[in-house]
Amino acid sequence: MNYLNPIFTEKRECQDCYKCVRNCPVKAIKVEGGYASVVPELCIFCGHCVEVCPNGAKKVRDDLAHARQLLTLKKNVFISLAPSYVAEFPGAQPAQLIGALKKLGFAGVSETALGAQQVSAQAAALLQKNPARVLASSACPTVVAFLQKHRANGAELLTGLLSPLLTHCKMLRQNFGADIGIVFIGPCIAKKLEAAQHPELLDVVLTFEDLRRWLEQEKIAPESLPAAAGDRFVPEKSAEGAWYPVDGGMIAGMKSTCPVNDSSLMAFSGIGAIKKALDGIEELKPDHGLFLELLACEGGCVNGPKVRRRDATVMKRHLVLRSFASGGAVFPRPPSVETPADFRVAPLVVVRYPDSQIREALRNVGKLSPDDELNCGGCGYDTCRDFGIALIGQKAERAMCVTYMRQLAFKKANALIQKMPSAVVIVNEALRVIEYNAAFVNLFAPEQTAGGNGPVALEGMALAEVMPFASLFHNVLKSGEDILDRDLRFQNTILHATVFSIEKNCLVGGIIQDITKPAVRKEQVIRKAREVIQKQIATTQQIAYLLGENAADAEITLNSIIESFSPPKPDEPKENNDWRKLYRR
Repeated sequence: MNYLNPIFTEKRECQDCYKCVRNCPVKAIKVEGGYASVVPELCIFCGHCVEVCPNGAKKVRDDLAHARQLLTLKKNVFISLAPSYVAEFPGAQPAQLIGALKKLGFAGVSETALGAQQVSAQAAALLQKNPARVLASSACPTVVAFLQKHRANGAELLTGLLSPLLTHCKMLRQNFGADIGIVFIGPCIAKKLEAAQHPELLDVVLTFEDLRRWLEQEKIAPESLPAAAGDRFVPEKSAEGAWYPVDGGMIAGMKSTCPVNDSSLMAFSGIGAIKKALDGIEELKPDHGLFLELLACEGGCVNGPKVRRRDATVMKRHLVLRSFASGGAVFPRPPSVETPADFRVAPLVVVRYPDSQIREALRNVGKLSPDDELNCGGCGYDTCRDFGIALIGQKAERAMCVTYMRQLAFKKANALIQKMPSAVVIVNEALRVIEYNAAFVNLFAPEQTAGGNGPVALEGMALAEVMPFASLFHNVLKSGEDILDRDLRFQNTILHATVFSIEKNCLVGGIIQDITKPAVRKEQVIRKAREVIQKQIATTQQIAYLLGENAADAEITLNSIIESFSPPKPDEPKENNDWRKLYRR
């Protein structure tokens, strides 16, 4: 595991469920040795694996200690507070939340939405200057990572503007000094990646979950604090930037700052929706420009991976939209800070494997033809072919295939049953044969063996048609109680039978031995002899124990009597003799 990554796996808690593989939109999970770990080079840090892991094995790096340390290292540390706070802390007024953060030691609290307003204004200006381009927002770091890593030429769509958070960090340093500390608090895990990429702007990223834990540790309840007049956002309260946490919020902000044609603006949220939306985008040549607002979380940041609730979208959207009512006013917003960014990176090289290699990988898991490809998704991949590609790329293991493991278990069990010298049979609730071995056929249905080519099929036959002891199986099936070590006479032999439940009232198994066979007789004699020897040894040990105990008691009693009637020795004080007698008694 790598604790330096924003998301990592606690291997001791990973349970081989492959739920993270199933829910990862970019399949950035590698399964090795039965453990699922995050591949940082592929990960877009959306947090789906953290959310769905049933055992909590997927962890988010805890930066709370770093935030505490920053407060001791910097004279002034400011908070950049995500605008989704209004949906996360609906019971607290802004002044109360600001007061609570100041109690933690922060010099001031500012809204990340201030940076969002700058980005909206600059994005609108870019759209007007580039009427033939398709532009994608760079506000969401998860979307940026997705376009960079998993979309051919995807980085070319990005506006080339810093995210609202990094833009806000620049603004805070311009207003309060370059040496201040800045801590972002919001619902996003991917913002931790931004802090790592731009340490000169952003120091630490905490999630809303981290903040709640910190407030609980300090026993601070924002809802119960008095709303002081001096507890205000610095340097000012945000305006249309407060809409950013909901899908379409950035577009609404762009339309507020300058006239933009509605047909030039589109919003999509959720990586799955974004994937589908961008299909064929390379062929699109817009007449008057096109801007795409892309957010990784469905519904927007109000449903980020570290919010208290990832539902109630309508309620949270309502809280965000009412936090600033523009009334249709226009806010000309000339840029107050330059926020250029370069997102051009070499995308991951997608290796194309030949079909023959994929087919060979699938053959190794028992999928010999396309008809064997169930595409059940049990491994976490959408299709068997995708699973085969993951096998070649060493991101997956054969044990992840449910059908392969079931077939393997069946083959092992069947091989074990067939090699057993005893007769074995398994029947269902209708007392019909579903599994048996050659020894069973040779014992009860030798006439069914055809020309030395092995037993013919008995599967599906009623057990009563094959052997005369079907009633034993019926009793176990009904009662659920096993019948152990029952000796039965059959033709000229004596059989030793054990009948047991495999699945209560559904499946019953039986193991039958012909103990009249020489090898079996020898085994039975040896077993009986061992039982007799063990009983004799136990009896002898018990007799020896009782004799030894009686002899010891007799010796102590006789010694006590002798010493009581013996005079003390001349050189031995009487009190010592008395002490010795008491001790021995």
